[in-house]
Amino acid sequence: MNEQLKKVLAISLVLLGAAATAFAHCQIPCGIYGDETRFTLMREHVATIEKSIKEIDRIGKESKPDNNQLVRWVMNKDSHADELAEIVTFYFMAQRVKPVPEDMKADYAKYVNKITLLHQILVVSMKAKQTTDLELCTQLRTLIDQFEKSYTAK
Repeated sequence: MNEQLKKVLAISLVLLGAAATAFAHCQIPCGIYGDETRFTLMREHVATIEKSIKEIDRIGKESKPDNNQLVRWVMNKDSHADELAEIVTFYFMAQRVKPVPEDMKADYAKYVNKITLLHQILVVSMKAKQTTDLELCTQLRTLIDQFEKSYTAK
């Protein structure tokens, strides 16, 4: 391989790595990311999981299923379930929902409710990786709505 091609390849890999990092949410509470955007993204991930499940079911019913497409849709579904779990874990649970002392009864009850809803979202998103049950998408939407209502309540 000539030197110029090696340089172009090396620069491309560095830029690709930087671009991937730029789209990921860091674990430093920088304040750049907004809650509304996270809720929108969570709902988009659920919509994509739902579309993937429908495509997996459709392809599975074909007389000659396209296994390549089937694998792509499964990977897509799983990837979006993971991204949903990442928002729940690294954005909300680790940064935004702050622990509250138990002696602050009313605030503690709200905290427990938020953490419980986030845990339920996490569990259902992982179940979505294990099956093609569309009911899980309905559950996710309901849980996200409940969490948003609890999270944004004053």
